[in-house]
Amino acid sequence: MESPFRANILKGKVALVTGGGSGIGFEISVQLGKHGASVAIMGRRKHVLDSAVDVLRSHGIPAIGLEGDVRREDDAARTVESTFKHFGRLDILVNAAAGNFLVPAQDLSPNGFRTVIDIDSIGTFIMCHEALKYLKKGGLGKDPSTGGTIINITATLHYGATWYQIHASAAKAAIDSITRSLALEWGEDHGILINGIAPGAIEDTAGVSKLAPEEVLSKIKEKPLYTFGEKWDIAMAALYLASDAGKFVNGTVLVVDGGQWLSTPRLLSKDAVRQLSRRQETRSRVAPTGLPKSKL
Repeated sequence: MESPFRANILKGKVALVTGGGSGIGFEISVQLGKHGASVAIMGRRKHVLDSAVDVLRSHGIPAIGLEGDVRREDDAARTVESTFKHFGRLDILVNAAAGNFLVPAQDLSPNGFRTVIDIDSIGTFIMCHEALKYLKKGGLGKDPSTGGTIINITATLHYGATWYQIHASAAKAAIDSITRSLALEWGEDHGILINGIAPGAIEDTAGVSKLAPEEVLSKIKEKPLYTFGEKWDIAMAALYLASDAGKFVNGTVLVVDGGQWLSTPRLLSKDAVRQLSRRQETRSRVAPTGLPKSKL
């Protein structure tokens, strides 16, 4: 789809995207670059990074790939510093690196739980912490009056409860808390805007392929109103938050799921509800219920 944003809306800005070599992170990298930003992507797999950088550059986007693990402070520090040295500034940090898999809680080892927390929650905080000196107003390469932007990719898993994802639900809840707390502190102290994006089910992503096997997907798609989002939808939300259009948005999580997190099973059809309502109204007039009864 054609972007609704001007092609130069991020002209002159530099973005660092963790998990930017594939999936949602890659699409965000592409769209930030197509709208004027130079892009550094971070990931653990060199061949994935190399392929992604080739594609970005084929679009005319100034791009580099940096190997690193968000769980390691030295990797995070080196990645942020390398981005600054290569492009001369850092304006946007997108934390899109994540880990997840389906597992009943009783079968999940403490180490498996810890791994997802480490990647999603602690990794997000480590990257924010290392990027602070470059993103804060008056920081390295920054204007003294303007801070940068941080976008944390989260989820809606923890808004209620989600089967077989206790580890990811806990991790995403922590990310949302990190987003709000840093928005409060760093927004006031350093002029940095910090927000989250909570995607729904997005087609052609590791999240859908891992968490909804084909036999599950086929049942989901039988529901007439169920739709999957596109990676483009999430990238457009990131563009909004990273651009001047989002200059007065701070500390919020933008849910991009078509309203699916609000949905509950429909137990009765509309016609059945109307008929039931009429019967109940008639019955209440003839024999009201709930009236107080005297014992005298």
